[in-house]
Amino acid sequence: MAGFGLYLLWNRGRSMVVAFPRNRGCTCCVVPVSPTPVELATPRTGSAQRDCLAGGGQGWRIDHTAGRYPNRPRAAIIKGLGFLLILRLVIENLKHRPVRTALSAVAIGLQVTMVLTLVGVSRGMLEESSKRVRGTQADILIKDGGSAVIGFSTDMKAKYLPFIQQFPGVSSATGALIQPVGMLDSVTGIDYAAFDRMSGGFRYISGGPFQGPDDLIIDEIYARSKNLKAGDHVKNILNKEWRIVGVVESGKLSRVFVQLDVLKDLMGKSDKLTAIYVKASDPAAIPALVEAMREKMPENKVITVEEFVSLVSVNNIPMLRTFIRVVIGLGVFIGFLVVFLSMYTAVLERTREIGILKSLGASPLYILSILLAETALLAVIGSIFGVVFTYGTQWIMNTFVPEMVQVTTPDWWPIAAGIAITGSLIGAVYPGLKAARQDAIEALAYD
Repeated sequence: MAGFGLYLLWNRGRSMVVAFPRNRGCTCCVVPVSPTPVELATPRTGSAQRDCLAGGGQGWRIDHTAGRYPNRPRAAIIKGLGFLLILRLVIENLKHRPVRTALSAVAIGLQVTMVLTLVGVSRGMLEESSKRVRGTQADILIKDGGSAVIGFSTDMKAKYLPFIQQFPGVSSATGALIQPVGMLDSVTGIDYAAFDRMSGGFRYISGGPFQGPDDLIIDEIYARSKNLKAGDHVKNILNKEWRIVGVVESGKLSRVFVQLDVLKDLMGKSDKLTAIYVKASDPAAIPALVEAMREKMPENKVITVEEFVSLVSVNNIPMLRTFIRVVIGLGVFIGFLVVFLSMYTAVLERTREIGILKSLGASPLYILSILLAETALLAVIGSIFGVVFTYGTQWIMNTFVPEMVQVTTPDWWPIAAGIAITGSLIGAVYPGLKAARQDAIEALAYD
């Protein structure tokens, strides 16, 4: 049998028969497999004789009425052999159509890669955001009361900055004005001297600090993504020409910096700030300092930096969480289509083989279990491909879109694999039922 080439197992009354490949003289199977007979057991009493199965074929017929197995119950042996036979059938089926197997596995792998890449990019971007906030070395973050803790921010009044700088228990405080300039990019205006004191200063890869009102400082990731270096001029930021005076290591608040007063004048926000960063004199007194600030400034959001970082996760961003769920649903649908088409075609190709199995006594459940096992194994192989592919997408992101940070997410590997296997098994149900319901005589007559 070209597709199911393997030993055949069925019941004849109370006897069990195992057929062997043609190269050992059996005419029941036309695909060469292992030439070694399957030794079931040696009966304690009675006889085990080599018998002709199909015009001179070889096989073991064990007469259960004549004796019993000494150590194992008969049902356990039959069940164990049945599982091994199904597994071997599945492997031979996949090997018989290597191109289709490979394409199906790759398609399932791409589904897994899509989910893992999305989760990896989402988590990487959020972790990078947390890292940049921590890079300020601030202990407390203050935003306008109408701002979301994560995401959308409204500007607050700049008059709060001198008040906070004089607040008891505050070592230093500095404000920042953030202006988005695209889907992923933003320009941050800073008071260079105050920010330098709080954060410990930038680490310059090339160039140096601001020298004039048209100067721009960028981090290494932005420089690499835009192919820029110190001394270059750029015109596509806020409709103004800037000169890049310094390239710094990433991890401090933003990727693009300008002088605070320059950005205020440019945007017409002379009395506005997006956020105020505060460093406490005594780290142990931070909780008490936060409570005191909340009491004095109830119209603003006052949280610790550690609290902010703990909130930066996919679960706390509803739109991102919904988007991931949509992609997961799309992945299940893709897996369903890929496996449905593959298994449906396989059932049509193996109609005669299914008829032979059924004529030898294979039950509909046995036929269905073969196809489902084949699908599950194919999905597992595809999931492994998908995990490997994510390292490729990570390299692509790092090389061509470095501002979109992708991290490896091993905790999502079993989840993505489960999604792929679920979608694949759903797609295999109809072809499997179609195969199981086929009439043996009609299947044998199929051309």
